[in-house]
Amino acid sequence: MKTQKTNDIAPQPDTEVSVRETFGIDLDMQVPAFSAPTELVPERDDDYLFDPATTLAILAGFCTDRRVLVSGFHGTGKSTHIEQVASRLNWPCLRINLDSHVSRIDLIGKDAIVLQDGKQVTEFQDGILPWAYQRNVALVFDEYDAGRPDVMFVIQRVLESSGRLTLLDQSRVITPHPSFRLFATANTVGLGDTTGLYHGTQQINQAQMDRWSITTVLNYLDQDKEAAIVLAKNPEFDTEEGRETVAHMVALADLTRSAFSNGDLSTVMSPRTVITWAQNTTFFNNQALAFELTFLNKCDPVERDLLEELYQRVFDRDLSADASVIGAMQGMSKKAS
Repeated sequence: MKTQKTNDIAPQPDTEVSVRETFGIDLDMQVPAFSAPTELVPERDDDYLFDPATTLAILAGFCTDRRVLVSGFHGTGKSTHIEQVASRLNWPCLRINLDSHVSRIDLIGKDAIVLQDGKQVTEFQDGILPWAYQRNVALVFDEYDAGRPDVMFVIQRVLESSGRLTLLDQSRVITPHPSFRLFATANTVGLGDTTGLYHGTQQINQAQMDRWSITTVLNYLDQDKEAAIVLAKNPEFDTEEGRETVAHMVALADLTRSAFSNGDLSTVMSPRTVITWAQNTTFFNNQALAFELTFLNKCDPVERDLLEELYQRVFDRDLSADASVIGAMQGMSKKAS
């Protein structure tokens, strides 16, 4: 069995950033970072609003090589949160969607035929896991609770921060790069789908869940903060009337979440949906029609009456009367001319 050391040429953090100045969290804390970005560093979103508790959990992963699992409802920005922390640290970050099509071969690697000196030879090509394990990369497994059992046991090998990755096919043992980091996002906390929203999620072996050093839950933001994000993504609403409209949109989204929690709705309206609703409102020039096309048509038809009631409660207008395709097209024609 051959022990392979990590690539010492791959850089390690060479500077530090202030948590207070960089993330707006009132702490006298410095975290390691890279002075220069690479092509694998996520693009920075200057309008991104950090959740303090989730940010500190992710920073603990970067600072102390803890394995961090971020769970929560869809649309709360779990993966984006990790990426935006990485972008401010100039830390290379790679996201892998751990759907049912990702296999053990994808993670570990496989034999491939290559040309050497004009001859075809068989050569083992590393999968994404050994490739990242030997580099200063933050590897993020999205939809962690949707992974196949055989894939999950491959990942279990590297959940311990000092754990070595054994490649039996190659008789190799790989030690991790000092700046390799591992994160995951999930809609559940390894107990399976208890809400009916996330079909395809699996129960995760509790011995594996125990290896995640930190588990944090990212909930929906309060209404004022969510409205600020929607405005940042839709600056055309940054008027007195527009800000009031966005506040009503967020209030309606919050009512759908309460209805979901009470078992009255089977679908929940995420912040991502609110942002899309605002964008579609700009395009269709009709807020009610945009709501119908963005969210209402995704819901169970038997729930339409309840959603129309919530809409009328917030906007004091009848949804069916306002959602006029003809009126929207006339508004679009005026804008085009």
